Amino acid sequence: MKMTYLLSPRKRRQNRRFRLVQSRRIPTKRAVMLSEKSLMREVETMLTVRPGSHVHRLITVLGLAGEYPVRSLDLLGNERTLKALVNKLTSVQEFRNPCTDERMTVKLLQLCGSGKARAIHFYKGALPILNWIHADAYRYYMTSFYDHRFPGGNAHRNRNFRVAETIGMSIAAGVDPRSYQLPPLQTRSILRLTPDIPTFYLARDFKKINPTEQNKTMFTRITGALFYPGGCYAVYNTRDAAMKWSGMGEFKALHSLIELARMNAGLQSIDSAILTGASYETALETLLESERSRRLELRFDGIYRHIYFAPMNANGIRQLRLLTLPNWNERLLDLLFDPDTRSYNRGFMEYDASIGETYILSHLDGDLARLIRFREAQRTSTKRFEVLCFAEQAPFLHEYLGQRVILKELDRSVVERELGL
Repeated sequence: MKMTYLLSPRKRRQNRRFRLVQSRRIPTKRAVMLSEKSLMREVETMLTVRPGSHVHRLITVLGLAGEYPVRSLDLLGNERTLKALVNKLTSVQEFRNPCTDERMTVKLLQLCGSGKARAIHFYKGALPILNWIHADAYRYYMTSFYDHRFPGGNAHRNRNFRVAETIGMSIAAGVDPRSYQLPPLQTRSILRLTPDIPTFYLARDFKKINPTEQNKTMFTRITGALFYPGGCYAVYNTRDAAMKWSGMGEFKALHSLIELARMNAGLQSIDSAILTGASYETALETLLESERSRRLELRFDGIYRHIYFAPMNANGIRQLRLLTLPNWNERLLDLLFDPDTRSYNRGFMEYDASIGETYILSHLDGDLARLIRFREAQRTSTKRFEVLCFAEQAPFLHEYLGQRVILKELDRSVVERELGL
């Protein structure tokens, strides 16, 4: 028989109290482990808004675009990871500023709409976090988006989505779209203001520079202007629909952009644009739609001599990196062809080199306007034709050019390595 049963009831009560007090004073091993795990979970759930992180990128894009389509999260990084993060950020989380160690506990995001129109917005109470990104980011957001009020309707939403996707691709390609951090464009005097790195100026900002031009260009489809060392592109995003060009608006937008480039970047002319779209099927639809136009001067290849297509995926982002290299076109042609075979734009048609009776066009740049002129020439010629392309471009080119043209596929990684990308 245990000694406990020989003790009086009073002694037994005293012993129980003593053991209870001791257990509270000296935690068990299990209690210590549980406490440590709880502390670790608390540290793990706190999100540090560090430059380069997914959270930082989401805040930056929303601060510039106002809203972002859920279906295009893959442009910002791993789609699965970002969707999980967005869902997490729709509930209250603790955030830390790594520069100041400031903390903020707030719900960062909210989701609106459904299907293709499902969009990511800031939760209004989280807007002060923009000050962690840049001192002027909050002011820029409130000015651009009517103090966090968004007009309804599909037209406004699609416009915002086109701009948001272009911003996302730009950031991923190493192009700086942060309007509040870039030197503002002006029309007072000829200056060299644009940086020596690829930068993207939003159309909503430069359309307001000259009030007399604003009414002419307000409703054009241009999303912005991409400046890079030695050149500038007008940028358009057609998303998943064929790009339809009508009216004189795009002509006016181009001439307005030429003037801005002359006054701020030392450029005398602009003849090129970048067109982004969901896929090469969109590019094909755009080409076929253009051919139906009865007014040739209003076709996109009548406005811009070069239209470089970039699909909205990882390959399109790599395409933007190629198109923003200094002197990229000459470097690319020098890599592909011997000097004695090149045309140097002196030929009677669109081609880059000729070997014997074979005429060769490089479509590595994705130039749709040149492709139209090349097809028109090869239809009336008996010569042999070859087109150099990347693997993802081949199905689109087969369908548009037909079987008569020989396609030669090049490895994108090898080309990028030779160009130093």
